[in-house]
Amino acid sequence: MKVVLIGVGQAGGKITQSLAEFDYDMGFDAVKGALAVNTARPDLSELDIDTQLIGQDRVKGHGVGGDNELGAEIMQESATEVMDNLDGRLTTEAEAIVVVAGLGGGTGSGGAPMLTRELQRIYNIPVYVLGVLPGRDEGGLYQANAGRSVKTCAREADSLILIDNDGWKASGDSLEAGFERINDAIAQRIGLLFASGEAVEGVGESVVDSSEIINTLKGGGIASVGYAAAESSEDPGENVNTITSVTRNALLTSMSLPDAIDAERGLLVIAGHPERISRKGVERARKWMEEETGSLEVRGGDFPIDSEKLASLVVLGGVERSERVQEFMDRAREAEQEKNKEIDPMEGLENDGLDDLM
Repeated sequence: MKVVLIGVGQAGGKITQSLAEFDYDMGFDAVKGALAVNTARPDLSELDIDTQLIGQDRVKGHGVGGDNELGAEIMQESATEVMDNLDGRLTTEAEAIVVVAGLGGGTGSGGAPMLTRELQRIYNIPVYVLGVLPGRDEGGLYQANAGRSVKTCAREADSLILIDNDGWKASGDSLEAGFERINDAIAQRIGLLFASGEAVEGVGESVVDSSEIINTLKGGGIASVGYAAAESSEDPGENVNTITSVTRNALLTSMSLPDAIDAERGLLVIAGHPERISRKGVERARKWMEEETGSLEVRGGDFPIDSEKLASLVVLGGVERSERVQEFMDRAREAEQEKNKEIDPMEGLENDGLDDLM
């Protein structure tokens, strides 16, 4: 699937760069353009992809300080300017636009849904949001911001592909190392998803194409992506169990939204050398996915690449009713209520019996 990426905010810009670099390094040529948009000039200066500063007249290049309503306002004012910059990258090859953002900050959580709405109004190809949820330890403001952003993105986008930071953090990671490792994991999974059917070594029996990805992500709502890999045998008959095993690991232990298994639609992509992929294994794994997810709409196919490993890429669409999503939305709602109850720091000074100087 040929895509154009737009990173919004600090996390969105970094992930967009990771995706573009992964696609380039692997030679997939699925990413046809990449742009990072932000209200904070220093965040853009760290990137090697094309960048665009917005809201300079409002925040002077200093960012919105976690205020996602301000982030949304600035994006609304700047949407035409952003899309003018995008026009040169959106050729007839592009099959989808992907807006990438961390959903806890101000520019990303406010700007991503607003930009998605404007893109949907102008273009007739799918517009997806790749959104990253903040971890529990990132503070109540980030939880509240993300809750509002998730709700809006799921409504405005053709699909909101969610990444849960808490599900991918490793114990002992520093904050910077943790985010870097998560960004690399996102780039691998999402990069392989977009590359499916684009750059192939040899011809598989049932190669996944863009229409199958689009049909899995159709209908709005929330989607999740998982990945696992293992060494394979040269004999495809010996890889039946390998395929079912890596699919089980991808679905049960490696999804971008852990424990969000119930889904409306699914896609299973088995990547590896075409002579090592067992059709029997792919079909068995696909049927197992149907039983596990409760979906009768699970597609399956090959992604032939020159590798001695076999990998399973799992995509689930329509997981918004899962417990994992509901738990996060409950947490975000509580954070929003706490934020609204915050006491004005000046309140204690207004009734202390002292005269005002002015």
